Amino acid sequence: MPFITLERILAHTSFFSFFFFVTFIYWGKFLYINIKTITILGEISMKIACFCITSFLLIRWVSSGHFPLSNLYESSMFLSWNFTLIHLILENKSKNTWLSIITAPSAMLAHGFATLSLPKEMQESLFLVPALQSHWLMMHVTMMMLIWANEAWGSYWNWDPKETWALITWLIFAIYLHTRMIKGWQGKKPAIIASLGFFIVWICYLGVNLLGKGLHSYGWLV
Repeated sequence: MPFITLERILAHTSFFSFFFFVTFIYWGKFLYINIKTITILGEISMKIACFCITSFLLIRWVSSGHFPLSNLYESSMFLSWNFTLIHLILENKSKNTWLSIITAPSAMLAHGFATLSLPKEMQESLFLVPALQSHWLMMHVTMMMLIWANEAWGSYWNWDPKETWALITWLIFAIYLHTRMIKGWQGKKPAIIASLGFFIVWICYLGVNLLGKGLHSYGWLV
């Protein structure tokens, strides 16, 4: 119970007190409301938000006994943490905050979706389903995904919706790299392919989970 309470405090504090405030600040700067004191407050708030989410993920990891990527809620919080970390790294290295108008709202939206939209049942820490009780949980990409699929379901490929859309995503970005590196395309055409790939990524990550069908349906409701 103490773990659950602490998780909720960290999740809601980082969203309402910091992410919303940080997004307001950086969009204000984008609109030329650039005051040094407010900028410093934005930087401090983002660091506190990063600390809160990092603490949340570590507590979830310790309390559940597995890396927090087992369902849509945990992966959305992890995505928000990644946006926050990217934000801080870019801001520290470049001293240029224009990318912050993208990273800050992205972190806020991913966090808000997880905290405010997903069912309370999903937000609670539960035991892993049998298919996820594997050391492949933290590293299931490319060929490793196939090995894990064979270990969990007895087949390397099942044409599951998640697998199929993941394959489509790989093909789209393979085409993008081919046109840029081999064909030498620049400008509008590769940008269209990259935009399509970005859209497909969200279908694979979010859309398939919301359908709740296939072998990966535990990503929506465990």
